[in-house]
Order: sequence, then C-alpha cells, then structure tokens
Amino acid sequence: MPRVLVDAAAVPADRGALIRYVDGLIAALDRAGADLVVVCQRADAEKYGRLAPSATIVPGPVSITNRAARLAWEQTGVPLLARQNSADVIHAPYYSIPLRSGVPTVVTVHDVTWFTEPDQHSAVKASFFRSATRTAVRHANRVIVPSKATREELVRVLAADPTRIDVAYHGVDQAMFHPPSEEEVRRATDRLGLHGRPYVAFLGALDPRKNVPNLIRGFAAAVKSVDDPPALVIGGGVHEDDVDAACREVEATIKVVRPGYLRIPDLPGFLGGALVVAFPSLGEGFGLPVLEAMACGAPVLTTHRTSLPEVGGDAVAYTEPDADSIAEALAALLAYADRRAALRSAGLARAREFTWDASAEAHLSAYQRAVE
Repeated sequence: MPRVLVDAAAVPADRGALIRYVDGLIAALDRAGADLVVVCQRADAEKYGRLAPSATIVPGPVSITNRAARLAWEQTGVPLLARQNSADVIHAPYYSIPLRSGVPTVVTVHDVTWFTEPDQHSAVKASFFRSATRTAVRHANRVIVPSKATREELVRVLAADPTRIDVAYHGVDQAMFHPPSEEEVRRATDRLGLHGRPYVAFLGALDPRKNVPNLIRGFAAAVKSVDDPPALVIGGGVHEDDVDAACREVEATIKVVRPGYLRIPDLPGFLGGALVVAFPSLGEGFGLPVLEAMACGAPVLTTHRTSLPEVGGDAVAYTEPDADSIAEALAALLAYADRRAALRSAGLARAREFTWDASAEAHLSAYQRAVE
C-alpha cells in the first residue's frame, strides 16, 4: 500500500461540504489501514489527530491561512513535506496541485460548472478555478471525481483522458446525519424561532447555481393560498443580492427565515424535521446536501441536473429549476403526507448505500494506479 500525503490544508474553512468530504475521507482511509500523512492548517491538527489516530499529522506554517500564501506554499512546501515523509503519492483534494512534486499526484475535481455555468460564479473565482482545473487535469497522474456526470463533463469540456479519471462517490457520516429524535427537532427549530411551526428547508451555499431566488419565488407561489402556511428556512452561505431581492417580493404573510450558517449538531434536527428539504440546484459535482438530507429521513426535492439523479435515484422528487415548476412540485409534496412518508423511507434506504469506507476504497485504488 503506498504512503499517501493528503493536503488537507487546501480546503477553505468556509466550504462546508468540501470540509466534510476531506474529513470523512481521511477518517475512512485511516480505518482502512492506509499509510497516511495529513498536512493541515495548525488549527486543524488536533481534529485530524482524532479522525486519523494512526496517521502522521503535519501542521503547515502559520502563513498558509492566507490563500495566496497557501497557493505559493503548495508548489514548494508540499513537495518538500512529501520527500521528508517518504510519501509515494500526493492527494490534492481541491482542484490545484504542486506541479513539480517529485512523486505522482492525484487531484479531486469536484465539478465543472466553472466551464459549463460560468455566469453562476464570480468572474474572478471562475477564472481561477478554470485555470486550476485545466492544469490539474493535464498534469496529475490520476483525477478523482465524485460522480459519473462530472467525469463525462470533464471529458466533454476539456477533452480529458477518461482512462485517467476515477469515480469515487462521497459518503455520508451516519453518526452525524441520522433521523433525529423529537428533542433534536425541537432544539434545532427553537433556535430558529419556529417553535413547532412546520417548514420547508434549504441548506447550502447561497451562490447563484444553488438557485435560491427561484426556490423562494416557487415556495411563495406554492403556499400562497394555504391558510396557515409553513415557513421557508434558508440555511447556510453568504447572503446574495438576488436572494435579498427575492425575499422582498414575498408577501408579509409568508415567513422566510434566513439564519445563516447552522451548527453541525443542529443539522439532523433541522433537515429531518422539515416537511421537505428543497435543493433545486442548477448543477452539482455530487450534491452532498441531498445525500445528507436523505440520511436524516427528510423528503427531498431536487433537479435532474448533472449528478443529482445519481445521488437521489428514485428516492427523491424532481423538479425543473424554474420558479413555476418548483411551485408545482412543492405544492404537490406539501399536499400529500403519504408521498412525503414514502420519500422519507426510500431516502433513508438509499443513503445507506453511500459510505465513506466505500469512497476510501475507491481512493486507495486511484492512489495505487497513480504509483503504478
């Protein structure tokens, strides 16, 4: 088994799903007996020591909390640590790689929307990630993607060699994301000021491709004629101008709650306590929020875009991403408790198929191919 250096310092602290990917993967690699070196931010050293007790934990310099400094250090510091720790392969889990590493490199490319949906990102961010993705796909020995849809898009958009791309689905932490108790639901919803009021939930970043403005408009239309309508709770992310504008369009009788980032311990109660978790994204590399909601026993409404059907299968409801379609699909789910109950059961069963242990095995195979 090769000795693997994972650059866990690469993932920004505010990228919730990506943090869960790196944390879940490292813990599973350690359980699988991988010979692991984890490079991380100094503030994360204790956490990774707990997640991977058999691994060698190497804190990076204090300066790499700055993004520009970290990218520069990635080109020199990471290869140096690989040599010092006798690593056989470097895994860069967030798009960019050291170009002269001295050992084989593996990179995770999470999605290709920087190319296919450039208007859904800021121009600066899209430009950086397009460049990083092109470079990584060209120079890495193996490319890991979280879905078949992302692999197909990489081949289509960048003419990437499909024989060098490995699909490794994400897993879900069943201890963290689970059907909640009544007390967990009460605690999470009381923090939101709902106090027993039914609600529809969204959880994720508020960047344009998450399609939150259309969700707000669709929800408002779906409950407009309901005497005592549920609330809509928009959890997570940075508030965007388009989200603010959509909220201003909503009638005063319709309640939209925007709590910002939610505490991890509150997520099972928040997701599992919802009438519906709505995630009408325009495109995802994987769609971890859908999987996590299913694991919490929530009925999920999402779109047919990119990888989302690979995750949801027949266990979720689907809509087109426009506001009228979302309104129609939400109204149908809110009207039929039996349909929601069936989705809860199907989602729980499907979520059990996605484990970090299986993801770790796929990653280990990619590392071995890179070395060979």
